[in-house]
Amino acid sequence: MLAELSPALTAEVQRAAKLLASKQRICLLTGAGISAESGIPTFRDKQTGLWENYAAEDLATPDAFARDPKLVWSWYQWRRQLVADKTPNPAHDALAQWQYHTQSSDQQLTLITQNVDDLHEQAGSTVIHLHGNLWQNRCSQCNTTYENRSNRLANSKNDLIFDEDLITCQHCGGYIRPNIVWFGESLPVQAWQTAEDAASNCEVFISIGTSSLVYPAAGLAQLAKQNGAKIIEINPDPTPNTIVDITLAEKAGVIMPLLIQQITTL
Repeated sequence: MLAELSPALTAEVQRAAKLLASKQRICLLTGAGISAESGIPTFRDKQTGLWENYAAEDLATPDAFARDPKLVWSWYQWRRQLVADKTPNPAHDALAQWQYHTQSSDQQLTLITQNVDDLHEQAGSTVIHLHGNLWQNRCSQCNTTYENRSNRLANSKNDLIFDEDLITCQHCGGYIRPNIVWFGESLPVQAWQTAEDAASNCEVFISIGTSSLVYPAAGLAQLAKQNGAKIIEINPDPTPNTIVDITLAEKAGVIMPLLIQQITTL
């Protein structure tokens, strides 16, 4: 399969595999690019249909929800419909395979994602969500977790209902919102602490399908570098980042299966 790549990229994949096979503590950060390969639109993609006149940045904010909760809730129900039938791609599967492989080895693999979908979980991975989970809801006032028929965790895909009517919290009467980190909000404390610890202590940090420009998540690679880690970037459009040691300029769905195959056979 490596023969499908250019000689230069093949050499880089082999170099990355040798590096990873020789290290124990690996930290990975995935971004929108890996989900886009499964057909999930990114925030940078133009809205379609009824939402083409709205920008995601204008809807995914606490102020927008306070101003018009029905509008924001309806938009997220629409986004859930877009994501509901999406499945993991070869990159998700390869990462899950790698995690499984580490259970019988000395490697410690910490997988962190900026994505709000559950494709990593569908593939079988354990993952830390920095930006929340699209399929979870909570109260906008008291933060109590709320599960209902709109919540994927409670039903099969065939039973999903994308009701646009607002729901109120049974504890305080506040409106239920998606459990997503909106623009202007802080990341979940525990998730961020785990991510910082993993980045600080890793020997190799891998950035997959992310521009490394969205902070604070983008700072994880810099944190890893400051603590002596090697940095690998997997992205068809590499970012102009001087801290990267190995650049694999191809889709994650192409690179990850090849990389994991190499790692697990070395």
